Amino acid sequence: MIYDGPVTVTSTSDTYLTRIGTLIRDARRHQGLTQSELADLLGTSQSAVARIEQGKQNLSLEMLARIGEKLDSEFVSLGHSGPQHLRIVGGQKLSGSIPVKTSKNAAVALLCASLLNKGRTTLRSLARIEEVNRIIEVLTSIGVKVRWLPDSNDLEIIPPARIDLDSIDVDAARRTRTVIMFFGPLLHELGSFQLPYAGGCDLGTRTIEPHLSALKPFGLDVAATHGFYEATVDAARTPERAIVLTERGDTVTENALMAAARNPGTTIIRNASPNYMVQDLCFFLQALGVTIEGIGSTTLTVTGVEHIDVDIEYFPSEDPIEAMSLIAAGVVTESTITIERVPIEFLEIELATLEEMGLRFDMTPEYRAMNGHTRLVDLTIHPSELKAPVDKIAPMPFPGLNIDNLPFFALIAACAEGTTMIHDWVYENRAIYLTELTKIGGQVQLLDPHRVMITGPTPKWRAAEVMCPPALRPGVVILLAMLAAPGTSVLRNVYVINRGYEDLAERLNALGATIETFRDI
Repeated sequence: MIYDGPVTVTSTSDTYLTRIGTLIRDARRHQGLTQSELADLLGTSQSAVARIEQGKQNLSLEMLARIGEKLDSEFVSLGHSGPQHLRIVGGQKLSGSIPVKTSKNAAVALLCASLLNKGRTTLRSLARIEEVNRIIEVLTSIGVKVRWLPDSNDLEIIPPARIDLDSIDVDAARRTRTVIMFFGPLLHELGSFQLPYAGGCDLGTRTIEPHLSALKPFGLDVAATHGFYEATVDAARTPERAIVLTERGDTVTENALMAAARNPGTTIIRNASPNYMVQDLCFFLQALGVTIEGIGSTTLTVTGVEHIDVDIEYFPSEDPIEAMSLIAAGVVTESTITIERVPIEFLEIELATLEEMGLRFDMTPEYRAMNGHTRLVDLTIHPSELKAPVDKIAPMPFPGLNIDNLPFFALIAACAEGTTMIHDWVYENRAIYLTELTKIGGQVQLLDPHRVMITGPTPKWRAAEVMCPPALRPGVVILLAMLAAPGTSVLRNVYVINRGYEDLAERLNALGATIETFRDI
C-alpha cells in the first residue's frame, strides 16, 4: 500500500472513484463478503460501503489502506487503473509439499445442483475462486441465501420458498458459462423463464444445442432471442426412452442428471461423461436420495424423487487439473516437490504418458477423499531428463487424457528432447494461445487452429511481459513457464486464472517461488 499522508482522493469526474469502487467490489466478492460484512469490519454502515462501490464516496488514502488490509488487496500503487497482474521472479527451484484444492468444476456443478434441494446444503472445503463467486452472485440475486461459514471454506446454501429469476444478476451470469447448468434444476421450478447468454473462457463458439436436445424429453423448449435464452416447460412431457447425448460433454451430462434427479420415473442417460465432476455430482445426488447406477461409466440409470428437502453436507473431491498444473510446475522448474491429495484415477493416463517421456515420480498407497469415493495419492515429482513422445498428444473423454490437462503437456514438451505435436481438437482456438510460450523462449510452431508443434528442450527460458491469454489453462501455462525464466516477468490481467485457482501465487510462493500480485491505479 503506497500513500503519503492523509490526503483525500477527489476527481473532477466520477471515473476515478468508480474505478476504485469497482476494485473494492471485486476484492470483496473474491473474499466472499457481503457489503454488510465488510461494513462491520470497517466500523461503518452498509450504505457507506454501497456508496464506495458505486464511486459516490470520497475516500482518504487512510480509508483505502484500511479497506485494503481487510480485503487483503492493494488498491493504491504507482501507475494506471487496471486489473490484477502478477510479477514473477523466475529461475528458482521449488521444494516442499502442496495439497491439491477441491475441484473447480465439481464446485460449480454442486452449486447449481443445490437448487434441487429445498433443505440446507453445506459444501465443505470449497475453492474460493472467481467462477464460484460469479455463481454465488447469481444465486444470491435470485433469492438464495449463501454465506461462507466463519474461518472456513465451507459454503452454506439455503434456497428461497420461490426463486425470483426476474432479479437475476445479468452481468455476473454473463461472465460464466456455468449459468447454462441452471436449465436442469429450474425446469422443475418454473413453467417459463429466461437466462442470459452464457460466457466464460474465450474458446470459440460452443453451442448449447446438446444441452437442449438432452433436456427436451423433460419438457424444456428454448428459443434464443436478444441476449437471452427464453425457456418454456411442458410438465406433462417426460422421457419415454433412453436419452442419448449427442455430445459426451461434462456439463451436458450434469444438466441431464439434474433434470433426471427430480423426475419421479427412471431415466437412462447414454453416452454420458464419466469424468470427475460428473462423478462428484452423482455422489451428491445420491446423498439427496436419488438412485443412480453406472457411476463412472457412459450409461447412467437415474431414478429420481419428485421432492427433495434434505439438510446435507458434502465434500467435493480434489481437482485433477490443479494437480496436473502442479506436476507441470515441478517439471518446468526441474524441482522435487510433493503434491498431496492427487485424485489418481483421473490422472492415470497423464502419468503413464509422462512416464513414457521419462518423468521420475513416487506415489504413496491410495486413500479415499472426503466424499468417501475418489481415490487419492501423494505424488512426488523428481527432476528428469525427458524425451518427446513417439506419438502426438491429444485428449479423449475420460478415462482418456483430460482436455483441460492438454495445455500443460505443451509446457512439458518444451522441456523434453525432440519434437512433440499437441492436438487440441475440442476447442476452436485454444491451441493458438500456446504460441505465447515463444515470448518466454519456447519453440512453438502453430500448424493450424488445433495443432502446435513444440521443439525441446527449450535452450533458455527468458523473462518477458505478457498479456495473460483469455483462456484459463493456457494462462496458467504461461505463468508456470515464467517460473523457469531467470529474471523478472510480468503476467498482465490474470482474472481468468483467478476464475479457476484459489491463491495460486501464494501457494506457489510457499514452495519457494517469488510471485507478487499488484494492480495499477
